[in-house]
Amino acid sequence: MKKKYVLIGTGGRAEFFYGAMTKDFRDTCQLLAFCDVNQTRMDYANQLLEEKYDHKKVNTYKASEFEVMIKQEQPDIVIVTTVDRTHHTYIIKALELGCDVITEKPMTVDEEKAQSILDAIERTGNQVRVAFNYRYAPHNTKIRELIRDDVIGNVFSVHFEWALDTQHGADYFRRWHRNKKNSGGLLVHKSTHHFDLVNFWLGTIPETVYASGGLRYYGKENAEARGVTEFYQRAHGTKHAKEDPFAIDLEANPHLKAMYLDAEEEDGYQRDQSVFGDGIDIEDTLGVLVTYKNKAILTYSLNAYLPWEGFVVVFNGSKGRIEMQVREQSYINSGGSKSDEGKLEEKSIKVLPMFGEPYEAEVVEGEGGHGGGDTVLLQDLFGEPTEDEFNRAASHVDGAMSILTGIAGNISLRTKQVVKIADLLDI
Repeated sequence: MKKKYVLIGTGGRAEFFYGAMTKDFRDTCQLLAFCDVNQTRMDYANQLLEEKYDHKKVNTYKASEFEVMIKQEQPDIVIVTTVDRTHHTYIIKALELGCDVITEKPMTVDEEKAQSILDAIERTGNQVRVAFNYRYAPHNTKIRELIRDDVIGNVFSVHFEWALDTQHGADYFRRWHRNKKNSGGLLVHKSTHHFDLVNFWLGTIPETVYASGGLRYYGKENAEARGVTEFYQRAHGTKHAKEDPFAIDLEANPHLKAMYLDAEEEDGYQRDQSVFGDGIDIEDTLGVLVTYKNKAILTYSLNAYLPWEGFVVVFNGSKGRIEMQVREQSYINSGGSKSDEGKLEEKSIKVLPMFGEPYEAEVVEGEGGHGGGDTVLLQDLFGEPTEDEFNRAASHVDGAMSILTGIAGNISLRTKQVVKIADLLDI
């Protein structure tokens, strides 16, 4: 029997879900409706349904009509892909109206909103799943397998460095993510992936967090300090942007034009703001120290302006060490093919036993974005149920534990103090 779905938030991440349902999972999914603050954007999503996925248009509802949509369409599951700060609003409403929820990460942006979601789940008995595609990438699953199988014994420490390049990293500073009230900053919006991976790999949860960092490269003040003298507010229609390698041309990309530039008149949202403008209040340079319940420690860093895209992670254990390096293809959100997002350019997993010869762990990568993780996640979300020895499906508790590291990090940035996770949330 098909499950019935509606989707709220038809921006850059939405097509990942509705495209899969209407192309590859028609036997198990029925898409009923879109909901958004912007009718132009919903109309474009319907256009893609017809032209790209050979699917009939679905009903559309403005965000103010969300409850009307639920009552009229009677979906089983609501997919939430709105601006991060509004996730909790639609998750809670959907739960209270009798639906389960699939939400894009992060589940929400602060501890109060997270608690309200957990309370709603407890009150209603309905379920929330968080779409963590990185868990499903074969190279990340391999790390889980190696640690589970005691290859390096008890893991005592992890060093995790994530590099965002000047194309992908800059993109967070062009759009709504540049304001912490919308996204929680990169420690929540982006790093929730990484903190979830550590929880997933080690089978534990965070206990204390200390963070340091700031806005060091992007923003007008930093650009002025480097000698920049010409500035602009947004790229479209601005001559200075034509010589700026950090600018994106919405007019030149039909998809971005239709989704954002043509929709501006309705809500005023500008997708191509200057990364060297005023008003940016998120960090681009971050370091975090986390202690976990099992006494393992994590040293983590994220930089959003580097000449390469990818990550390095090292695990030190009682029987040896694992070193993983992954280089990803750079991309701009919604600027190209979904299969290009997080596409691997190179990867290496080296196991160094304490008293044995080092060797490369074999990983068979799948097709699709994020090293094949997207394909496996979508099958898990929308396909027929199957057993998963790695338990990759992320619950609301997983969603909460991943964002709490970033939320605690934001508090630590403000207070310059160590933050206890237990003080933030009642689970």
